[in-house]
Amino acid sequence: MRNLSAQKISETVRDLCIEANTVLRGDVLEALTRAARRERSTKARGILKILIENAAAARRQRLAICQDTGVACVYAEIGQDVHIAGGDLEKAINEGVRLGYRQGYFRDSIVDPLTRKNTGDNTPAVIHTRIAAGGKVRLTVIPKGFGCENKNQVKMFRPTAARGEVIDFIVEVVRVAGPDACPPFVIGVGIGGTMEKAVELSKEALLKKVTGQKQKNKSVNQMRLLEKELLRRINKLGIGPSGLGGETTALAVNVLTHPTHIAGLPVAVSIGCHAMRSATKVL
Repeated sequence: MRNLSAQKISETVRDLCIEANTVLRGDVLEALTRAARRERSTKARGILKILIENAAAARRQRLAICQDTGVACVYAEIGQDVHIAGGDLEKAINEGVRLGYRQGYFRDSIVDPLTRKNTGDNTPAVIHTRIAAGGKVRLTVIPKGFGCENKNQVKMFRPTAARGEVIDFIVEVVRVAGPDACPPFVIGVGIGGTMEKAVELSKEALLKKVTGQKQKNKSVNQMRLLEKELLRRINKLGIGPSGLGGETTALAVNVLTHPTHIAGLPVAVSIGCHAMRSATKVL
């Protein structure tokens, strides 16, 4: 059994909050750069270059990429051979968020849903825990802004729904989001499971690299084909960077699936804005 201190968890989450909010993910930055090279609209190309410059300035000056530093969504994968010593895991994570947002000079955006009173330190985080094999802990922080979060949707399809109906729904979610969700987007899609599982999958899909993965089997092959078709359809919407037109409405569409019940077909869509931020560390 390996002992890992709660203090180490807090320090790591603190650092990840600062990194995620100030350093744009490398794969997202590469996708923006590729889009700027191939975008034919002069206006859209100019906006993409500004987004790239903004990311560079944020990293150089250690400033927030976006003023909305979001809800701190924390994924904690805990090895079954690890013992968290000297404190409670959730308290340790929330302490890390509190420290990270204070030391990073990030906006405190978390309020009570009924009174709307601000908690004052951007806690509590939204925490997802998973038990894994081994003796390591993997921590990931996604600062999720609500310009794009507000545009997420889930739909419970009948099991008889055709592939085209699912595609139409996903594309329509993006169309409705429009400029309000700060395009170009990374789109996460979750298909299957139960309602909450589909939503969970759609958010986790935002963590996948936007450059895609190698095809290993027929199931994965079908997902890649679906991702390509969705990306093509979404970019034909013409919303473009900042909603001002162009060919780059989305940088990528990532799909994750889970077996579901014979009587249902849950589909969830999570939208990540052009500043699709996350940071990960393995302890």
